[in-house]
Amino acid sequence: MKKTIETEPEPEVVATEEPCTIYITVEGVDKSLPLEDYVIGVVAGEMPMDFHDEALRAQAIAARTYVLRTTENGKKPIEATVSAQVYKTVEERRERWGKDFRKNEKRLLEIVESTAGDTIVYEDELITAMFFSTSNGKTETAQNYSGSSIPYLQSVESPGEDIVAAEFERRVEMPIVQWNKKLGSSWNADRFKNLQLVRNHTGRVQKAVSGEFEMSGREMREALGLASTDFNIAYDVTNKIVIIDTIGYGHGVGMSQYGAEAFARKGWTAENIITYYYSGTKIKKFELPESECLKSPTLANNSK
Repeated sequence: MKKTIETEPEPEVVATEEPCTIYITVEGVDKSLPLEDYVIGVVAGEMPMDFHDEALRAQAIAARTYVLRTTENGKKPIEATVSAQVYKTVEERRERWGKDFRKNEKRLLEIVESTAGDTIVYEDELITAMFFSTSNGKTETAQNYSGSSIPYLQSVESPGEDIVAAEFERRVEMPIVQWNKKLGSSWNADRFKNLQLVRNHTGRVQKAVSGEFEMSGREMREALGLASTDFNIAYDVTNKIVIIDTIGYGHGVGMSQYGAEAFARKGWTAENIITYYYSGTKIKKFELPESECLKSPTLANNSK
């Protein structure tokens, strides 16, 4: 009689989570997601896919730094809009890219993986990695924007954006009725005649003054929905239309995304770009404190 040889069954492979994996809770998204998956969605939401790899890497590093600091390493939720940083889900990316979805996903995965764990620090602390679309040729200081001086958010030259940006200058024509409604005041031709735009050293409007009217450039930008605080205003008396010309797009503080692209085309690396726009910083691999790593994944992660 032939003897049967009994073999032990193959051990079942069970996927385990790293105990130090950080999960990010995005407002409006059902499930929390691993940090690096979140970063992919932010790079997809914040930058065009025809940008240079090094510009996309710089964005990945800035996005990772921003979310870690804002959420306190995943403990708090974050918005998915421009009020924080734009995040696009896999479904939104598939819809946006269509037939290029697989190609773009593969490229983004490789780019984000090449920066895995990279964050921006100043004196060994994570920075507030602010970024925006397009400058007017110079970035803005945190002091001019918010009144708080931050050593790594200083003004730097940002050349070449007028060449790489699809839209560098914009014009808005606004009926005087709409202008008055948005500003909550009553303007006439004389008030426009007396209008003074007081600019700071980056060329942006720090405040607008006309008679008793005074408003900061930032407040005017927000009230009128302007692209930037580098604006000029003219009034067409005949047609009762206010003409507003702006240069750049966004608040102007930190890294310019189109500036990053301009530098990447010149051969700059992501690290060159990051340390240029964020003065006095360096790139460092992020590690959770040991006390956090000792927790179970369920306790260490966000609540679902």
